[in-house]
Amino acid sequence: MIGKGSAVSAALLVCLSVMGLHGAHQAHAVTTAQSQTTQPPYEPRSGGVARRKANRGRAAVPAAPVPAASVRPPVSEDYWSGIKTHMTIEGGIAANPWTKSGRNFGQFFLDRANTATLNQILGSVSHDIADIGGGYGIGFTAEAMYGSDSRFDVTVGMGDRALSGMYQWAPTQAHVDLHTPWIFSRGIDFQIGQSYGLMGSEGPAALSRPFYSYNYSSDFIVPFQTVGIIATAHVGAHVDGLIGIDAGNSTTFGQSGNNNRPKGYLGVSFSHLMNGRLDGHLIGRAGPQGHDGDPRISPEGWISAGIGDQAVHRMQYNADLLLTYHLSKALVFTFASTWLHDEIPDDELYGSTAYLAWSLSPSVQLNLRGEVFRDNTGVMIAAYPGTTAFGKQLRNQPYPFYAAPPTTYGDLTLGLHYEPEFVNRHLPLGRFVLRPEIRVDHSLNGTRPFNREASVSDPIVRNGDSTMFWFSCDMVWTF
Repeated sequence: MIGKGSAVSAALLVCLSVMGLHGAHQAHAVTTAQSQTTQPPYEPRSGGVARRKANRGRAAVPAAPVPAASVRPPVSEDYWSGIKTHMTIEGGIAANPWTKSGRNFGQFFLDRANTATLNQILGSVSHDIADIGGGYGIGFTAEAMYGSDSRFDVTVGMGDRALSGMYQWAPTQAHVDLHTPWIFSRGIDFQIGQSYGLMGSEGPAALSRPFYSYNYSSDFIVPFQTVGIIATAHVGAHVDGLIGIDAGNSTTFGQSGNNNRPKGYLGVSFSHLMNGRLDGHLIGRAGPQGHDGDPRISPEGWISAGIGDQAVHRMQYNADLLLTYHLSKALVFTFASTWLHDEIPDDELYGSTAYLAWSLSPSVQLNLRGEVFRDNTGVMIAAYPGTTAFGKQLRNQPYPFYAAPPTTYGDLTLGLHYEPEFVNRHLPLGRFVLRPEIRVDHSLNGTRPFNREASVSDPIVRNGDSTMFWFSCDMVWTF
């Protein structure tokens, strides 16, 4: 498979070479992540073997999870009685009155401006890891998504071409979770199958991030989905070692793979350090992410992302740091920093995001996010006008896109997480959440990438705005 950045990079570099513009681009940037919450509806990826949790409480800034072994349920005489079901329904609108393109540049999932959208209907069937005797335990998760978000939550080879419109479906998790008593006193857990990526601070599930919109790092650089094996070694009461091997970002194997070379993780996660105040992770990832197919050109002039046999030799490296510190019961600070080096465009990217979550009352939380993100070639942050464009680039098919010159992005977001009691006390089940936000994105180095489109002959936006001011709101019902 090709990573989000690599795919755009490969296609754009081929395109720019054809146009004689390749020399104008350099390398730098930020990276992505996937998210967590103070009371997460899903265990964050840094927690190793993911377990479905009851979706209650408000979403907060990302926070590292409790190690899996410490919350294992007791033995059940009837294993199947422990099955859980969960559903989240999210819809919203990202308003941008000043756009000339109808798009919010720098966003995958919220790319359609001024359009009421059903983002996701996310449903799961799961079972926590339960003791089956001899120190072993087993659990599982099966989850799928329908909605506009599924356009970018693609896993090639797993129903990715079943639908082609604005609203598509995608399997998001399908894994078996195995606990073993091996090596360490707290054992080792294995997650086998399709899983959310381990890295980052904001994830695809609606309440796995504190805002409706995403930061640049989480949207564009780190993996959303992987298919493989993740091992979580519980080396201590508060520390887990992580290692994994997989087929790549949003891809599987064989004809549904990108170059059939392994990729993988290595890292550590920790929780409840410093008198229970500090959680986080430090995770690295490496592997070739380019597509080994030959580049293709459509009749319209769009180019695919394949780079041929050299794909197996061009590596992509990620590193991701996440720290969450609980200043008090009501105030939580989170810092996330991600780095990526991609050998296909010889690009180095990096960025940092800071979050502050302040619980004003049991039903209201104020969230603040600030980010600085550098895309030093201009090929990582891109827009995909078509509803199937992202999936096409993963499959090495020509796809429409446009990007920006090398840009340092800054963004500031202020939002609320509001659970109105006058609504929730009348719901037959679950909780209703309202998340309004105000956001400003600005080019810190004078480029003008916002609120305009580009053409196939020159897919670089140079005559847009240097600032994008927009306001959004989503509604989430989870039960």
